[in-house]
Amino acid sequence: MHRLITWHPPSLFPCSRAACVAQSSKTAVCRRTNGNTGRRADRIVCYSTETELPEPRPTTPPPPFAPVHRPTTSAFIHPRPRRVSPPPHPSLPPSFGRNQFLSVPDETKLKLNSVVASFNAPIRYAFAYGSGVFPQTGNDVDQPKPMLDFIFAVSYPAHWHSINMTQNPSHYPFYARALGSSFVSHVQRQYGAGVWYCTYVCVQGELIKYGVISMDTLCQDLLEWDTLYVSGRMHKPIRIVKDDARVRLTQQVNLVSAVRASLLMLPEEFTEEELWASIAGLSYSGDPRMSLPGENPNKIRNIVSAQHEQFHELYERLVRGIPGVHWREGSGRIKQDCSPKYRASLLRKLPQIPRDRMRHRYDHLANPTQPDESDNDENGFWMKVAEEMNMKNGLASELSTIIRRPAVTQSLKGLISAGPMKSTRYALSKVGKWWSSGSS
Repeated sequence: MHRLITWHPPSLFPCSRAACVAQSSKTAVCRRTNGNTGRRADRIVCYSTETELPEPRPTTPPPPFAPVHRPTTSAFIHPRPRRVSPPPHPSLPPSFGRNQFLSVPDETKLKLNSVVASFNAPIRYAFAYGSGVFPQTGNDVDQPKPMLDFIFAVSYPAHWHSINMTQNPSHYPFYARALGSSFVSHVQRQYGAGVWYCTYVCVQGELIKYGVISMDTLCQDLLEWDTLYVSGRMHKPIRIVKDDARVRLTQQVNLVSAVRASLLMLPEEFTEEELWASIAGLSYSGDPRMSLPGENPNKIRNIVSAQHEQFHELYERLVRGIPGVHWREGSGRIKQDCSPKYRASLLRKLPQIPRDRMRHRYDHLANPTQPDESDNDENGFWMKVAEEMNMKNGLASELSTIIRRPAVTQSLKGLISAGPMKSTRYALSKVGKWWSSGSS
């Protein structure tokens, strides 16, 4: 910007002298100003052409440049996903399925709990069954202590066997260990009833046999009876060691289905023991071991006579809750409605696999003029089936067919899962029981 300088010089200095004094090194323009043209100039105005800059302010130096250090780990390139809290496990009311929790002596309870807790691999649901848990008639006191039988339901069989092979390699034959857990889970899933058995192994000082099954396979068998292998074993008294809400719900359906199937094969009036024997015999009807020297032929009778209290606790409320069944309190005799309408309702509520097989067996009774099946047509078809004279034998035959193939395949698979030595030992023990029961 331009700056105006006003200066009152002495009269003896000329204008050029004043300009030099005012700005000795800068360019300046000087002009005399007179009040009147005839008077002497009394002041000199100088216009400086210098551009005045603002005075510099003291500033602090900027902070040194700090380079940004980026993480060199792979977490920066591949960040970890945000942890999501797992959904809560499904739960049921505490009173639901309380009939399934059968009591055992404290010593047996501690023994079973310690065996299951000793496994590092995660077990979702576990139960124990057989003569080692609940007594059976005919077991001699002088005989050796029976083996404990377990079923473990797991979420991922391949992962479970991988962990269990590391902890308990002796539970598997050498070729199963060499081929790995993928081979074991493949054989378990594709053949038999979906169970891999480890036989004659010692855990916590107890001789046990345990079968491993996936949760999905177990629940499907409980609901649909596609093999009736594990679901048939769960028709009889078991001791739940580790509970799961999903299995408890499907097991309750399985128990009610067993009652319905047994009622269809019983007369109008029967005893409580006949009902328990019919339920216990469902899973043995097609088992080929019952006709070979491998199982005690009196096994059903021995189970029912020794475990009458357990059967009563397991089924009594379920039987009373089925429409058409009359069971007086304190009475050992039961009556049921045998009308075609009532029996048709029982047939319609059978599990899917036996219901489909019965439909195929009596397909000739369906109305061919109306291919679309309304509710009335469905009721009419099952009422015709209920009126058939051989309906009981037909249902028993279809259940035997369901059981036979998985039972045979599962027995042959035991040669692979247990190995030739343990399989021979197990078969000889079964033959020994059969021989002793036949001679007594």
